[in-house]
Amino acid sequence: MHLLGGTHLHPHPDHSPGSQLPVVAVVALGGAVGAALRYGAGRIWRNGSDAALLWHEGTAAFPWTTLLVNVVGCFLMGVLAVALKERFTGAPRLLNPMLGTGVLGGFTTFSSYTDDARRLIEHDQPLTAVGYLLLTVAACLVGIALGVALTRLVLTGAVAENRHEGGA
Repeated sequence: MHLLGGTHLHPHPDHSPGSQLPVVAVVALGGAVGAALRYGAGRIWRNGSDAALLWHEGTAAFPWTTLLVNVVGCFLMGVLAVALKERFTGAPRLLNPMLGTGVLGGFTTFSSYTDDARRLIEHDQPLTAVGYLLLTVAACLVGIALGVALTRLVLTGAVAENRHEGGA
């Protein structure tokens, strides 16, 4: 399955000649924004004791927040990939590294993902930990595929054409 259909209309900024300092700067800026968003999501939807209204609480709680953040981040990466590579090909060359590697890289969290699994194992929940590890990978793959598919659907005008032809 080719998520991007082999479309690369302009080179990646990392492969451009010249100084990489602008790329590093926008990735750092985007990473700070993404990390702040991730921190905010963790403060709003905690896995700990104040999450009782949302889901099971405590140190051995299932890490729903991390799962949700990673799936949303992957969905948005699918949206971004299609939008910048197929529709908005004239976008500034630093937009992709800033939003993709920076914001979404700072928002999603592999370190918390693995630490959550370790915590579940330490609290005698090894099957839950393995389920969490597998569920996260599967859900993130579905998230990016949905982001790609839905963005292509919206950007190609299929939704608008369907409405004009008397569809839903």
